[in-house]
Amino acid sequence: MLQAGHTLIAHQYIHTGIISPFRQETFMDQERFDKGLATRRDVLGAEYVDNALANASEFARDFQELLTEYCWGAVWGDDTLDRKTRSMLNLTMIAALNRMHEWELHFRGAMVNGVSRSELKAILSQIAIYCGVPVAVECHRIAKKVFAELDGE
Repeated sequence: MLQAGHTLIAHQYIHTGIISPFRQETFMDQERFDKGLATRRDVLGAEYVDNALANASEFARDFQELLTEYCWGAVWGDDTLDRKTRSMLNLTMIAALNRMHEWELHFRGAMVNGVSRSELKAILSQIAIYCGVPVAVECHRIAKKVFAELDGE
């Protein structure tokens, strides 16, 4: 939960893109942070990202800023790899780490980034062979749930 003074600032930043809720006590590259925030919102969804930022505790605030600036601004912001390729890579790496909450977020993001269902199916086969069948079984469960939500089942 943001401190009393941060709520308005977070609201202004998230909805206008003018100021960062985390800007007051840290030093970062504002341009990289802004680029990261835009990319993070595009891939994971604005509602999810806005909630993560707005609900960051004082303890987690710097970490959210780090994620936004470096993960999403520096790495995802590097145009050497396109977003689709990055999504495909992330699905395999996150599966290998068995981080299924993050895997679901990136599975959804992969579709936003243009990864087709047939490509996702092939990625799950790759995960089964290189990360193990139990991990692939869990990934399939998540994929089934996400597809059911998207297909209105």
